[in-house]
Amino acid sequence: MLTRTKKPAAAPEAEGYTDADLDVASGRNNSPWRLVWRKFRKHKLAVAGAVVVLLAYFVVVFAEFLAPGSPSSGDSEHTYAPPQMVKVDLSWDDGLRMYVNGYRTVRDPETFEQIHTVDPDQRVPVRFLARGDSYDMWGLIPWDRHLIGAVDADDSVYFLGSDRSGRDLLSLIIHGSRVSLSIGLIGVAVSFLLGLFFGGISGYFGGAPDTLIQRIIEFLMAIPTLPLWLSLSAAVPADWGPMMRYFAITTILSVIGWTGLARVVRGRFLSLREEDFVTAARLDGCGRVRIIFRHMVPSMSSHVIASLTMAVPAMILGETAMSFLGLGLQSPAISWGVLLQEAQNVRTLETAPWLLIPGAAVFVTVLAMNFVGDGLRDSADPYKQ
Repeated sequence: MLTRTKKPAAAPEAEGYTDADLDVASGRNNSPWRLVWRKFRKHKLAVAGAVVVLLAYFVVVFAEFLAPGSPSSGDSEHTYAPPQMVKVDLSWDDGLRMYVNGYRTVRDPETFEQIHTVDPDQRVPVRFLARGDSYDMWGLIPWDRHLIGAVDADDSVYFLGSDRSGRDLLSLIIHGSRVSLSIGLIGVAVSFLLGLFFGGISGYFGGAPDTLIQRIIEFLMAIPTLPLWLSLSAAVPADWGPMMRYFAITTILSVIGWTGLARVVRGRFLSLREEDFVTAARLDGCGRVRIIFRHMVPSMSSHVIASLTMAVPAMILGETAMSFLGLGLQSPAISWGVLLQEAQNVRTLETAPWLLIPGAAVFVTVLAMNFVGDGLRDSADPYKQ
């Protein structure tokens, strides 16, 4: 007896089905966040930028362990010492060894300035999990191990060179990332609250509140950003300590930076308040606060997050610019902008060009955050394929 075999169905991918179609066929919930994530992971630059940003904040969390030494410990005998490259020697009897070349120090007979050159005949052994300056991890766990450092704790190593005080530049950059990257998050958090509050009022109620808030936004946006930053930061008392100045700079950046987000929130509220689900919630007896925070804000959360991601680099650049010009954070506080203050002197740069490396850290981090912001913005756009 002959039986008719059923022809297997063609694979959905072969017939041009999209991922969303496969989700519907399989019964999976196609939530907005799932759609945003699916689009985001196809944005290669955004994914690479997200990896860089996550690594940067990993450095922030484990700064004490990752830094070769303490940012406050300097050696006056190694001022403006050049970077030391880590090398590997396989000729040791007991296996692989890492080392850096030491310094040969001479004094200029005319200026009496110390000049350091790398001595290829001198070797300083280095290792992972080396003992060094003691610290308290997160202020709780006392420890003296560092990711990499000299085998002998008395030896000084400078993987990225040293500054005018003989401090390790790599340790300064790692510890400075805490201030420069956290000021962006704190500033954006405050800007988010201000932008969501005023933008929501402006877009939902309209009328006189909308006109008043928009005139205030236009006034703030019409003022040139850099002079406004400088004038407000100059009003900060000079006798304030690093923490008070840090708080003041964060407040200044937040108060100025909420206008762009408020415009985005207002536009979204204007488009959402006429949607059917908002009308249905209003007819069902929901109050205004419930409609705003229960129905309207969640539906625009992806767009708000994309705008916030684009605002973080602006906050970081603002702090760096003010600290670089001497009107932001001041020593002994450590940030990337404070470290770049030494790069203002051309003669110093001629002697120690590695002092510009903190600028490279700012460039890479801001570029990565912009890639992430672009990816989130494109992923949150429902009309962009």
